[in-house]
Amino acid sequence: MYNLAIIGGGPAGYVAAQRAAAAGLKVILFEEKELGGVCLNEGCIPTKTLLRSAHLLDESKSAAKYGVNVSDASIDYAKVLQRKDKITKKLTGAIKVSMRNLGVEVVKARARIAGGAKGDFTIETEEQQFHSENLLLCSGSQSFIPPIPGLECPGPVAMSSREALQLDTVPQSLVIIGGGVIGMEFASLFNSLGCKVSVIEALDKILGPIDEEISGLLQAAYQARGVDFHLKCKVCRVEGNKVFFIQDDTTEQCIEGEKILVCVGRRAHAQDLGLESIGLQTERGALKTDCHMQTAVEGVYAAGDITGFSMLAHTASREGEVAVNHILGIEDKMSYAAIPGVVYTHPEVASVGESEQSLRARGIEYKVYKLPMAYSGRFVVENERGSGLCKLICDAEDRLVGAHLIGDPCSEIVSSCCLAIEKKMHRSELQRIVFPHPSVSEIIKETSWSE
Repeated sequence: MYNLAIIGGGPAGYVAAQRAAAAGLKVILFEEKELGGVCLNEGCIPTKTLLRSAHLLDESKSAAKYGVNVSDASIDYAKVLQRKDKITKKLTGAIKVSMRNLGVEVVKARARIAGGAKGDFTIETEEQQFHSENLLLCSGSQSFIPPIPGLECPGPVAMSSREALQLDTVPQSLVIIGGGVIGMEFASLFNSLGCKVSVIEALDKILGPIDEEISGLLQAAYQARGVDFHLKCKVCRVEGNKVFFIQDDTTEQCIEGEKILVCVGRRAHAQDLGLESIGLQTERGALKTDCHMQTAVEGVYAAGDITGFSMLAHTASREGEVAVNHILGIEDKMSYAAIPGVVYTHPEVASVGESEQSLRARGIEYKVYKLPMAYSGRFVVENERGSGLCKLICDAEDRLVGAHLIGDPCSEIVSSCCLAIEKKMHRSELQRIVFPHPSVSEIIKETSWSE
């Protein structure tokens, strides 16, 4: 009998296993594929590895502005892919070692719930049955492929992000269906590698819920680099390597690309888990949880993309921790007030908390403070060709509720805003914090003083 059985070894599952085992629980973890889940094997880490090489190539092309002579900079894509695979293998290996050192039993197999209740749930694989007092479901998500006539994905031309990471050569041209975070990161990657990129998006802006001013600046930056954007478009059909779409309900248009990349979001993967055996049902394909990550069935928890809520690796890890703490009897609950989102383009985009749009939609009064990133001396030193913006949003009482940035390295400085939002920090309190000088992070404090 185990204290906790976890189905899914992604960021929610393996972090929960680590925390539970470290606290003395007897833990078993089921993962059909590789530890680390989509994030480590097919998403976050592989894409950022490729983007790192692409960003270095971008920097080499502008090195002369820094007094550094780099001639004939080029990319060896085979070596880039080798590095990606090496890093993925290294990180998955580290998780395996962690599981072994903590005494977590890892079963590489597809697992299903076969009945039971809190105190004695039955989990089965093709070969064995296991029993556990509690269950944590972390089966993740999968790419959503829309029912577009003629679209075969994966196919000889069309692909999802998974297949895009497996390309052994850079296509000459690429049509991306979907201008969200994943679509824009791939647009950034292949644009830097010399591919002609076109983005088709159904909304009137890229990056979905991200602050419209910030997303507009990113779009302008990539338009200047040759990326074509087609907004407010409905894809009608696909014929071979041609994508037909209607923009603003007008005449049908067509774009041709050597490859077609479909990036229209992900859906919770809650199928074939045996939920019915314990009377647990999904809502719109996902599992609903309370603030302790417990589902409608006592003793059954869910964390990560299977909840269909905040489909981010760092959210998943925190949800897994909250679930484990509830099992341990430790007071804790999940807060989504300060979940950061980052787009690893060049320049980067980082966002946390409320946006102007979200507050306007609810009729909530707010204040905006913003400054160009150039108010940071360190940013000017390190971004010869770049511009950027820092925007802080406060409520009527001047407490920080949102932050939105564009410019490198905003992914590394947004954490200070996460802390301030989570702790309901007043703008005056933020002004009293001492930031290191010179650092790009100083822009947070400078912006808090702007009017």
